[in-house]
Amino acid sequence: MKIALFGYGKMGKMIERLAVERGHEIVAKIDVGNEALDFSKMDVAIDFSTPDAAYENIKSCIDNNVPVISGTTGWLSKFDTIVDYCEENEGAFIYASNFSLGVNIFFELNAYLAKMMKNLSQYKVSLEEIHHTQKLDAPSGTAITLAEGIIAHTDYNGWKLDEPGDDQIGISAKRIGDTPGTHTVDYTSSVDSIEIKHTAHNRKGFALGAVIAAEWILGKTGVFTMKDVLNLG
Repeated sequence: MKIALFGYGKMGKMIERLAVERGHEIVAKIDVGNEALDFSKMDVAIDFSTPDAAYENIKSCIDNNVPVISGTTGWLSKFDTIVDYCEENEGAFIYASNFSLGVNIFFELNAYLAKMMKNLSQYKVSLEEIHHTQKLDAPSGTAITLAEGIIAHTDYNGWKLDEPGDDQIGISAKRIGDTPGTHTVDYTSSVDSIEIKHTAHNRKGFALGAVIAAEWILGKTGVFTMKDVLNLG
């Protein structure tokens, strides 16, 4: 499989190493200021660029019939536009706030727990995410996905970074050292707390999941998620 990398920072370099280990070839490494691209050489593209670049990167891939995997966060105000564009042009696209296989299982656990807690009003839910100091957006896309998973199954009406209202989920975002990513969902009442937590030990899990998604999407048309890739129902 011939892979183009949009964004060649730490994640791009790790994706390259894992992809090569799995027998794939990196045919382009696109960073800020690169010249015109030859999309005909690409079987699939993986985008871990920047919020400002992601939309055009994804659109260009769809325009050139290249399936595209994106893990860039911070651009999602245009997500619905890209979904419509992909469907109209019969492209292939996967976006995930987190490609880690463990995190996507965690998403499912989070949704299941939210269903169980829906009618237990004595518990107040909150989220905490911790990332490295170079992470550009806050809260993380993973934390937002977790919040949305809770909102879909409870009476919460939204989320807010710090100081939430009574019907909002509070998210605490911390930036500490080189932390790959820790996400905690906490339900607290006056008598006890229930907590689920995912801790990434390194970035390898994110990169591996993106490569697996790229392998999966070949030959397909449509807009998919990691639930499709992992057959999580």
